[in-house]
Amino acid sequence: MFNFFSKSKIKDERTKNSNIVNAIGKIFSHKSLNQEMLDDLEEQLIMCDISLDIAHDIIIKLSKQKFVKNIDIESVKTFLANEIASILQPYQKELNLSSINGLKVIIFNGVNGAGKTTTIGKIAFNLAKDNHKVLMAACDSFRAAAVEQLQIWSKRANCEIILPNNPNEDPASIAYRAVREAKEKNYDILLIDTAGRLQNKKNLMDELAKINRVIKKIDENAPHENILVIDSTTGQNSALQLESFDKLINISGVIITKLDGSAKGGMILSLSKKFQKPIYAIGVGEKITDLCEFNAQNFANSLLSLD
Repeated sequence: MFNFFSKSKIKDERTKNSNIVNAIGKIFSHKSLNQEMLDDLEEQLIMCDISLDIAHDIIIKLSKQKFVKNIDIESVKTFLANEIASILQPYQKELNLSSINGLKVIIFNGVNGAGKTTTIGKIAFNLAKDNHKVLMAACDSFRAAAVEQLQIWSKRANCEIILPNNPNEDPASIAYRAVREAKEKNYDILLIDTAGRLQNKKNLMDELAKINRVIKKIDENAPHENILVIDSTTGQNSALQLESFDKLINISGVIITKLDGSAKGGMILSLSKKFQKPIYAIGVGEKITDLCEFNAQNFANSLLSLD
């Protein structure tokens, strides 16, 4: 069994969305779900990066609710949380590679600053803690800071790391060496860090495709996962990222980071509905335990500040 992420429930106050909660609060100055209040709430949902069609559907359903007693804020928050959870539930998937014999290869992709290296470090720590033999590969060879950061994480996780032989080594060459060594030394899992790249930079995206092709020369079934790490603060731009990366390398699942900061959170709903990709985990802080396995109901409850 491979425990990639923390399984703890999200309890961090910073993950709640005060805009939605405050908008709900305004309803109760009128004690009724009149059209004006519904319109205000729909606007707040859209401002929190929930797409127009999803926000509208949620509000339509809310308007048809018959609350048993006088409407109260907890009833509305609970209804909204359950609606959000029902949308996300089909995409709550466990990252499970137990059925794969031998080496498991995972590539982490994403734009600059998405949190790929930190995510790899936290996953490596969790795996090593369970006595799995983990190897990292620093394939962001053109950025010394990225290599150094991954080295720091390898020490924290007590994992070995494959480094560039020189500052300009081809990333595909590093990946090839990493897979070969991982197989020769019977590692359980290889975690490959890649350079941050904008989805509209063709040469960099082609380089990513090359890494995938080279790995298949050693193991035709690898990589076993191509994960896209998405910074939640990028909002609706995240859809462009997922669309571009998916076309090139067939993204198998996503990890959403930085939900503890200024992120609005609603982009998770839009991404899920449009691309129907598994959501493996969410990052809710800087601590090594702050990469949590995604749970739709826990996320929705946290978003609306429900216990």
